[in-house]
Amino acid sequence: MKEAQVIGPSQHGFMRGRSCFTNLIPFYDTVTRLVDEGKAVDVVHLDFSKAFDTVPHNEQVTSRKKTGKP
Repeated sequence: MKEAQVIGPSQHGFMRGRSCFTNLIPFYDTVTRLVDEGKAVDVVHLDFSKAFDTVPHNEQVTSRKKTGKP
C-alpha cells in the first residue's frame, strides 16, 4: 500500500517506525509556530475509535479483498 501511495506521509499510526505520538511533533510545531506569529489557531479533536467496531470483521475482510488491499 505504501508503494501505491495509498497511505500519505502524514499517516503515522500503524506504520513501522512511526506512531500516533510521532505525528504530534509536526502538529505541535505547526501550532506553536502559528501562535508565535500571532495567528489564530483552532484545534478540533474527533474521536473515531468506535467507528470501525460496528462493521463485522468478515465484511471488512471481504471488502478489502475485492479492492485488492491486504
